[in-house]
Amino acid sequence: QSCPPTRPDMLNVHLVPHTHDDVGWLKTVDQYYYGVRNQDQHAGVQYILDSVVAQLAADPSRRFIYAEVAFLARWWPQQDEATRRLVRQLFVGGGWCMSDEATAHYGGALEQLALGRRFLRRLFGHCGTPRVAWQIDPFGHARDLAATFAQMGYDGLFLGRVDHQDKWQRLQRRELELLWRGSTSLEPPRADIFTGILPNMYNPPAGLCWDQLCSDPPVVDGDGPERNVDAVVTSFLQAAATQAQQYRTNHIIMTMGSDFHYENAHLWFKNLDKLIAHTNARQANGSRVHALYSTPSCYLRELNRANLTWPLKTDDFFPYSDGPHQFWTGYFSSRPALKGYERLSSGFLQICSQLEALAGPSARAGPYGPGDSSVLREAVAVAQHHDAVAGTERQHVANDYARQLAKGWDSCQVLVANALSLLGGTKDPLVFCNGLNVSVCPLSEATPQFSVILYNPLARGVAWPVRLPVRGSSYAVTDPQGQPVPSQVSLEPPLAHLEPPPLPLLFQAWAPPLGFSTFGVKQLSPGGPQDPPRWPSGDTEPQIENEHLRVLFDPVTGHLREIQNLAKGISLPVFQSFYWYNASAGDSESSQASGAYIFRPNASTPLPVAKRAATRLLKTAVVQELHQNFSAWCSQVLRLRPGQPYLELEWTVGPIPVADGLGKEVISRFQTPLRTAGRFYTDSNGRQVLERRRDYRPTWNLSQSEPVAGNYYPVNTRIFI
Repeated sequence: QSCPPTRPDMLNVHLVPHTHDDVGWLKTVDQYYYGVRNQDQHAGVQYILDSVVAQLAADPSRRFIYAEVAFLARWWPQQDEATRRLVRQLFVGGGWCMSDEATAHYGGALEQLALGRRFLRRLFGHCGTPRVAWQIDPFGHARDLAATFAQMGYDGLFLGRVDHQDKWQRLQRRELELLWRGSTSLEPPRADIFTGILPNMYNPPAGLCWDQLCSDPPVVDGDGPERNVDAVVTSFLQAAATQAQQYRTNHIIMTMGSDFHYENAHLWFKNLDKLIAHTNARQANGSRVHALYSTPSCYLRELNRANLTWPLKTDDFFPYSDGPHQFWTGYFSSRPALKGYERLSSGFLQICSQLEALAGPSARAGPYGPGDSSVLREAVAVAQHHDAVAGTERQHVANDYARQLAKGWDSCQVLVANALSLLGGTKDPLVFCNGLNVSVCPLSEATPQFSVILYNPLARGVAWPVRLPVRGSSYAVTDPQGQPVPSQVSLEPPLAHLEPPPLPLLFQAWAPPLGFSTFGVKQLSPGGPQDPPRWPSGDTEPQIENEHLRVLFDPVTGHLREIQNLAKGISLPVFQSFYWYNASAGDSESSQASGAYIFRPNASTPLPVAKRAATRLLKTAVVQELHQNFSAWCSQVLRLRPGQPYLELEWTVGPIPVADGLGKEVISRFQTPLRTAGRFYTDSNGRQVLERRRDYRPTWNLSQSEPVAGNYYPVNTRIFI
């Protein structure tokens, strides 16, 4: 009802004032909000919101859209009631941030959408919930997120970044607006969403940028030597005419804003007011163009009224390149430690939320003090941002994301301890082993007798291998019924002249669906009943096996050689090793080098980290392992446990040496004789699976300019041939 009137007999240009406010990138979230460190990037979001609201109040015909609820949530509590009344239908997207689409898991993406939408609904009721998804800056677009928006009731989705070849070919065919089918398994139209590709990424047309961060001249409509209004309007009309030939209706959209624009909103709105007035004044002289303030929802309404049939898309928008040698596939693996911490944090948030629900309000104020899930929920939501989990932020910003997550863990761990103590009826002190990834747990290392509580957040029972650092050589482990559980202390061969490190105690544990199990651990006197683990030596062909698989290794090079499926009696040659591509430093044709965003090897053949690996074999009743050491910075353990129908490979890479001046893009490569015809499969946000083909795109005839980087796709949970 609030949409401005349009002219059915004219070309209607919907001008959409907006700002794109990264929830962390070159500065932290707080630095962006308050306008700190403006020498790094001039940006202060609190001033943007102040300024925009004042300008909207001055003229009811003006419009503005805003996407990043994380900043709004900081700003809102500081506003008086009169200001709050002015802030209503501003919102698009509705998420806490504009989430990444390649490296985000669907759980985290849903979490940040829910948090933002819940905040808006609480403030503004039903009308405050956005109906348009606004993903204008992520570097490629995932099919599963499109399906999510469709199922959440969004009317449409707008994209800024699309592969330059894809966009050029769509532009020729007037297919920049389409119907995206987000799922092959849901009955249409449940996962279908109207999708629009914006004309200028998310920037204004050339020459029409009137922010304080821009250098275009303002609209001068006085009589004097600086008068330029006629030239500005003519330029605008030319841009509109060109754009109208690329889209299908007599309605087109222009984004009037960019990164952190509108800190002085008066500049933008005063010039847009003039542009609209002078453009529409030309209608008296026969011009057929009508300019108006609008929003993506109002624009979509007009496209819906046009009642056209739109082209259908069923694949996704990966990988994204904005030039022949600029494939944005580097960020799929940038900052892997932060990516891993985000995943662990998302999982722990689910546990925290479930136990909060199971134990009730007492979990927030139990025997271990006040606990809360909201701190971790906000930190996980912020981490979904397309410069956070993507790994494309500055180092001090990555540190700040990790700081927010760690603060959330502290608060959730108190809540989890309270809940487990209430549900399990225990008052014993509970200790979390946060350093298990570096084999550190002071409690298990120093205490001869302790209990291990395992909580399972899944809706099915799980069995899980537990690995705890200990100082003793022999332990007895008991299950929740007090029955003995097979266990083993894995005795590493001692290194000379070093204080012996803690050794891993290994045992298989299990937990019921949405429930927990408690296992007892007790140190035995030296020389107890445990068999020492075997580190076989000799020149026999090294192998590890269990009841499902036998895995063979090359006795000379130490590489994986063959996997045998014992039940089916089949064998597959599989070779695996580590390689690196020399990273291109960029050139005059395209200045962007291989780095956080771009993957750009300077040759198509990678170099091996090592021709052979030093190996050690470990065989015990609870695990069989082959340890490979390729170099001082690259090693791997291949592992089989009883009952496990798959081979586990755990690699450790880094710090990657760059003292030789060569940037290194490191890969793990599997080679098999399978005839795959170049086809393979990857997941979409951990929820769907899409078929991929080497050097091929389902939507257009690909001209492949980067044979390595142009075949990389995001992998969150699985890739298979």
